[in-house]
Amino acid sequence: MFAIIRSGGKQYRVAQNDTLLVEKLDAKEGDTVKFDDVLFAEGGKKVSVIGKVLAHLRDDKIMIVKKRRRKHYKRTIGHRQPHTKIEITEVKSA
Repeated sequence: MFAIIRSGGKQYRVAQNDTLLVEKLDAKEGDTVKFDDVLFAEGGKKVSVIGKVLAHLRDDKIMIVKKRRRKHYKRTIGHRQPHTKIEITEVKSA
């Protein structure tokens, strides 16, 4: 059974025992997380999705460069997006 959930403004197709990276969640490693925003489930059933937080990670650095030619202007900024790695433990009908 699979379901489509929304987390951090993005949608994910999940099934039991799947591992995925989502936008950072406020939960400690080892905690269980319940996803309330289930958009669709296989067979049109009402389901609840429960996952376990495995780790908190950061993405590769993205360099942002602003430059104006002939004006002696250049700015460089770096950004690393935080993520949370989750294992889906249950997708059960409610």
